[in-house]
Amino acid sequence: MTVQQCSAIVLLVDDEPNITDALKRALRREPYEILTAQSAAEAQQRLEHHHVDVVISDEQMPGVSGSEFLAAVRQQYPHTIRMILSGQASLEAAVRAINEGEVYRFFLKPCNPTDLVFTMRQALTHKRLEQQSRKLLREFQLQASRLSRLERQSPAIMHLETDDQGAVVLDESDGDCEIGDLLAQIEDAISRR
Repeated sequence: MTVQQCSAIVLLVDDEPNITDALKRALRREPYEILTAQSAAEAQQRLEHHHVDVVISDEQMPGVSGSEFLAAVRQQYPHTIRMILSGQASLEAAVRAINEGEVYRFFLKPCNPTDLVFTMRQALTHKRLEQQSRKLLREFQLQASRLSRLERQSPAIMHLETDDQGAVVLDESDGDCEIGDLLAQIEDAISRR
């Protein structure tokens, strides 16, 4: 699968290769590039070399627990979606994963393949919406900054007089200034900033 064909990069972290193999089989029809790691240290190396969209980690691993690992992922890669797998339904482990790693989903082993696929799709849609939201916010802030600068340079340029129906009223004393010319002047002033 080429990079253009994959819609996401998924990192599966489990010290038992048969678990990562089962997860890979569950996701085989999805347009994901699948990476695997058998420890938190190996997973950290993968994260350093790939822009990973989703990390699914086992909770019970030698050395570092999945929730500790995902807490570190949250700090270093806050926009990476984090999910956890656990063979034991411990309330303490679930609370720790949610609080420390801000996990998107807590799965019990063996995890239902259909549930996994659906959750992955949902999580990636959520991530795309968050990215679009951040992009729109940056664009809005840039435009607001430009408008603020323009208002400081030309006071009252942004003040529009409107009639009772909300239509913009042009001051006839401006003489030959057409609305198109006025808009062109405003666009030109904004683009020069």
